Amino acid sequence: MLHIIGKIPHNVTVACSGGLDSMSIVQFLLNGKRNVTVAHFNHDTVHSKDAQSFVQNYCENKKIKLHIGHVRGSRKKQSLEEFWRNERYKFFNSLETNFIITGHHLDDAVETWVMSSLHGQPKLIPYKRGKNIYRPFLLTSKRSFHDFSLEKNIEWVEDPSNQSCSHIRNLVRHKIIPEALKVNPGLRKTIRKKIIELYKNI
Repeated sequence: MLHIIGKIPHNVTVACSGGLDSMSIVQFLLNGKRNVTVAHFNHDTVHSKDAQSFVQNYCENKKIKLHIGHVRGSRKKQSLEEFWRNERYKFFNSLETNFIITGHHLDDAVETWVMSSLHGQPKLIPYKRGKNIYRPFLLTSKRSFHDFSLEKNIEWVEDPSNQSCSHIRNLVRHKIIPEALKVNPGLRKTIRKKIIELYKNI
């Protein structure tokens, strides 16, 4: 089951990479009779061409309006992850829409909390960023998205770089989180309770 925070309006834009999470969100909202627009960001990687083609074909078949963004700026002294994130949000902020949904979920929240805790400042992913970017699926686990995709026969495209531990978040995801769960098997429940408490009035 997919759980949401707050209310999702009828007209909504989904930040869609073509991956499992975002494709599940698009289908979930279509099932709920929402008027969905898709925003896809091309990170200019080896995988990007395939991901963009997949999303374009999907939106064409479903007759969904699609916006495509590309890397425009210069990386300078930023890490690659930080550079991509900043470029993505520049693109999202350029869109004329009141409600953009990103696919951040419970497992992302756990990873962020662990990463930030290792730097001495534990934090949760905020429900909202800026004026129009929302993360209503922070209570939904990765497993729930996977189960939903199987139930609804949802297709997606897998980014092979997600398995590379050269990126810090992937290192935390694949190496540190499994060990943390041995220490506290209820870590996801703990973070979920924190999110519920933080956003109970939304």
